[in-house]
Amino acid sequence: MKCLIIAAGRGSRLWRKARCKPLAPILGVPLIERVIRSAVEAHIEEFFVVTGYRGEVVRPFLDDLARRCGIRLTHIVNDEWEQGNGISVLKAKEVLREPFLLLMGDHLVEPSILKGLTEYLPNDGEIVLAVDRNVRNGLVDLTDVTRVWTEDGQVRDIGKGLEPYNGFDTGIFLCSPSIFDALEEIRRETEGEIALSDAVRLLGARGKVRVFDIGDQFWVDIDSPEDVDKAERVLLKRLAAKGTDGPVARYLNRPFSIRLSRWLSRLPVTPNQLSVGVFLVSMVAAVLFFFPGYLPLLVGGVIAQTASILDGCDGEVARLKFQRTEYGGWLDAVLDRYADAFLLMGLTWHASENGAKGLPLIIGFLALIGSFMVSYTAHKHDALMKDFFSKGRAFRIGRDIRLFLIFLGALFNQPFLVLGVIAVVMNMETLRRIVICRRFA
Repeated sequence: MKCLIIAAGRGSRLWRKARCKPLAPILGVPLIERVIRSAVEAHIEEFFVVTGYRGEVVRPFLDDLARRCGIRLTHIVNDEWEQGNGISVLKAKEVLREPFLLLMGDHLVEPSILKGLTEYLPNDGEIVLAVDRNVRNGLVDLTDVTRVWTEDGQVRDIGKGLEPYNGFDTGIFLCSPSIFDALEEIRRETEGEIALSDAVRLLGARGKVRVFDIGDQFWVDIDSPEDVDKAERVLLKRLAAKGTDGPVARYLNRPFSIRLSRWLSRLPVTPNQLSVGVFLVSMVAAVLFFFPGYLPLLVGGVIAQTASILDGCDGEVARLKFQRTEYGGWLDAVLDRYADAFLLMGLTWHASENGAKGLPLIIGFLALIGSFMVSYTAHKHDALMKDFFSKGRAFRIGRDIRLFLIFLGALFNQPFLVLGVIAVVMNMETLRRIVICRRFA
């Protein structure tokens, strides 16, 4: 399916953020890029983008984005962009002769909405509008949003300031070419600006606008700096919803790492660079463990826990900036295993220096092998328990608990004791996963 995006307006209310609205940054990613990448995640590969105001700046950026995303992108220039967004849609009449997805260049949307909408096929002369029925949606500006009145799965009326209303226009459409006919009919009868909602109202009066209910899925219209702040808060909050997080990661590490990721996402740093940086921080902690005395142990423990917090940032930045790759995830896992090995070896060395020579080495070895087996079994276990994690019915012991135990052992000057606890906990977790995999595989 082809996708038409209209991004021709001035967006003067966003001038504090950017002089060109489509390029206004949202957590380090331009607004129009977020719109397109959401559609790419919904498996859309061909785009037509209507530009107008400062189009000479936007179009080169879109060409580079198309190259990076591996998509086909066609420019449509609207020199009449001040005449309303209906004109921007009408400019695409000659290139779109079959059903197409229509998106606003300033609306952030959940990719799953687009996936669901593309499963519809509009009948002859019909369009489908994605409607938000949550009239208490805190992300919606009631003074600016376009409201709709729906009955029997059809949009009966639409407009700003509409009363009564029972939903909001999300700016997400599945259109047939009938939308162009409606816009041309309005243009023949109207002087001045032509709004897309005028055509929707016309088709709605003829029973040609079906409703697609988005449920509680995310969308937001970006018109002002306040909207940017709201959108960023929601995007960051969604990072905390990773079902496979352990208790330390969820309740301690993640709140800190998300705040750091909000800042890091605005910097020219890649997730892989962050992974390497966190590994180096862990190595500093491991080296300190090789020195005798309480102070190096304490500082090393604090640095190890700091690395545990920072370890979430690479994945968070990758999700925020659409930079997730299989290689990045694999590299992060490899570096984590090396870091764990050096941390546990350093802790074993420190325990050996402070007490019996032989027993700490055996316990350290058991802690190391248990930790590696927990990491090795994670992929299979998490895949089998995916549904349980999504419902909050599964418990996971992983790296977050291990590093937190190392921190506690350093804090209370008990390296040998904490090695024993890690050895028991990690090997028992491995046995638990073996039982689970045998039961559910």
